[in-house]
Amino acid sequence: MYALIEACGKQYKVEEKDLVFFEKLDAEEGKKVTFDKVILVSDNGKVQVGNPYVKGVKVEGKVVAHGKGKKIIVFKMKPKKNERKKQGHRQPYTKVEITSIKTVGTKVTAEKEETAEAKPVAKKSATKKETTATKKTTTKTTTKSTTAKSTTAKSTTKKTATAKKEEKANA
Repeated sequence: MYALIEACGKQYKVEEKDLVFFEKLDAEEGKKVTFDKVILVSDNGKVQVGNPYVKGVKVEGKVVAHGKGKKIIVFKMKPKKNERKKQGHRQPYTKVEITSIKTVGTKVTAEKEETAEAKPVAKKSATKKETTATKKTTTKTTTKSTTAKSTTAKSTTKKTATAKKEEKANA
């Protein structure tokens, strides 16, 4: 079983009994830490993907140690000016051991609640779509009938003009 969690602005793939290095966390050594922002959970081929997070799933861990990472040298230099600046930086981290990945204990009741909530929403949206569809059709038909009347009126005037020309030619 593994999970993808979001912590400290990054995403981590964790399993039980893993040692993970997070950016500095505000927890003392030996304390428990809970991560609620679980993006994905995989349990023996069953994958649950959240939107954006999976509901009811938590990842728990224990803070093992705090420390600083390897030193990075930051060297700034401006050529032809004899300006040189050398700095070092060590990023603080927190070492966490993942103790457990807890999923929803009562999956059947959670699924029933989700389906019960989803059904009334679907009925309401269907009725709204039907009413908007009928409104659109009524406006379209009235528009078509008005344009049809105007075109017939124009065509009768054209016929009379051509009929007059024919009468003159025949006479």
